[in-house]
Amino acid sequence: MTRQSTSSSDADKVELSVRLDAELMDQVSRLTNDPSKVIEVALKQWLRSGRRAEDTRSRPLNMNPPVPPKGEWND
Repeated sequence: MTRQSTSSSDADKVELSVRLDAELMDQVSRLTNDPSKVIEVALKQWLRSGRRAEDTRSRPLNMNPPVPPKGEWND
């Protein structure tokens, strides 16, 4: 994978050269004429889902409700 800077008009973008499976590229090409946009959106979604998964792992566990003493409802 190589990394190159783009022109000043796209200063916030980076140009990458990536090797992809031909079948995968064929499927992406059917979706759009701009495969780079599809790949960019997929990466953003993937990164967001990773953050969400991290959030779910860091939540505190709720304690189980206390069991009432014998004779009230759990004879």
